[in-house]
Amino acid sequence: MQKNFERQAAMTVDRDFTIAPVDPRIFGSFIEHLGRAVYDGIYCPGHPQADAQGFRKDVIELVRELGVPVVRYPGGNFVSSFVWEDSVGPVAQRPRRVELAWRSTETNEIGMDEFADWAKKAGTEVMMAVNLGTRGIADACNLLEYCNHPGGAKYSDMRIANGHKEPHNFKVWCLGNEMDGPWQFGHKTMDEYGRLAAETAKAMKQIDPSIQLVSCGSSNDHMPTFPQWEATTLEHTYDYVDFVSMHQYYGNEKNDTQDFLACSDDMDAFIRTVVAACDFVQAKKRGKKRIDLSFDEWNVWFHSKQHDDDHMANQPWGVAPPLLEDIYTFEDALLVGEMLITLLRHADRVKMACLAQLVNVIAPIMTDRNGGPAWRQTIYYPFLLASRYGRGTAMLPLVLSPKVKTSSHGEVDALVAVAVHNEAAGELTLFAVNRDLENGLTLRAALRGFEGYELAEWLSMEGFDLKATNSAESQAVRPAARSGAAFEDGALCAPLSAASFNVLRLKKK
Repeated sequence: MQKNFERQAAMTVDRDFTIAPVDPRIFGSFIEHLGRAVYDGIYCPGHPQADAQGFRKDVIELVRELGVPVVRYPGGNFVSSFVWEDSVGPVAQRPRRVELAWRSTETNEIGMDEFADWAKKAGTEVMMAVNLGTRGIADACNLLEYCNHPGGAKYSDMRIANGHKEPHNFKVWCLGNEMDGPWQFGHKTMDEYGRLAAETAKAMKQIDPSIQLVSCGSSNDHMPTFPQWEATTLEHTYDYVDFVSMHQYYGNEKNDTQDFLACSDDMDAFIRTVVAACDFVQAKKRGKKRIDLSFDEWNVWFHSKQHDDDHMANQPWGVAPPLLEDIYTFEDALLVGEMLITLLRHADRVKMACLAQLVNVIAPIMTDRNGGPAWRQTIYYPFLLASRYGRGTAMLPLVLSPKVKTSSHGEVDALVAVAVHNEAAGELTLFAVNRDLENGLTLRAALRGFEGYELAEWLSMEGFDLKATNSAESQAVRPAARSGAAFEDGALCAPLSAASFNVLRLKKK
């Protein structure tokens, strides 16, 4: 641990200056029929931890520990060739299909109804996606009727006959996936997608007016049509949808950690640009409805890409092949912590977000093959702490930070921070990352309107080799209790180590 904390960062949190209540769905996740996410991930019949349906109880417990309120399903790129009818009914009668997105074989052993059962066991809701790639309006409406209609019609009666008398009542529906991407089967132009999404939304709202709908935004901020895609598609969908989606992954391909840790600034700029596009369409239409954001794919993803490209090219059509199995490092956990802080700082517009994904596939939870255990990756822990202590109202902090130089982002703040006030629990939590790799800094947090609050706990991830990983055998990279913070002249002063993720929890006396 550094002995020198001469560099100082100031943070002011005023009880009267808030961003917005944090929608718990910010702490959502994602499971796609991809690699070992479903088969050998959440579902592994014959495993010592499998329940009567074949679902792994140890994985369910880890998901419940994370407190994930919503899980996007079944894709992802997978959804653009998904034939939902093949995934319901007697399992022995379900067909096997070639899966185009990931060049795998889909057995359909786990489908719509089974996933709904799993979600209940995991204490989460399902964010359902419809296929607007190779299918369209009628199929989306049939699927919605199957899932949400009480009965007395063809597809709802099919669900009842399949053993689910009560509707699943999925409340959030994604209108396709990454439809701006040439890799997407059924890829559309902006106007093609906007028209199809609008007409699909209109029809779906006739069946269940209570649902919320997510229109596809750009696949990432490097797409050649970004942000015109948002402006054009929302001109069609504005009256019918509630959210526009955002997707973004970051990687340290250059092995330049200091620059890699500045990627959260890119995420912040991405959010602000999409907000501007949504507000432009609202202003142009003279509308009263505000379009919010569903950041329903975000994470670090780069470790496994070379392996995945080779596997799909040379070993296609396997069942649950090992794809996108990034093993995360400590530096990845730092960036994930920064990204969580960024989402909280935009709690006024980001109302849903999905860490992509949840199990085995670019995931916080891994399962070893051949009957092995489930275990927590390094990125599990910042997500756990944010989900556990980031509920309440996001506060609008004033942060004055020393700078750190990067190779492509210029000079950026060393400190990335936010505060969340849970008034009902009498708690104020500061989340802070010192992304300076060489220098510690002293955080001086002035807390106005929080008289009577005292420091209850300081948890930190620090001091690890930047490339350190976890495994089933070792959980070395994890939070630990810190000491050394104290109030001075009414401000909380805490020495933050270089390259550290910190959670400072204060409770009212």
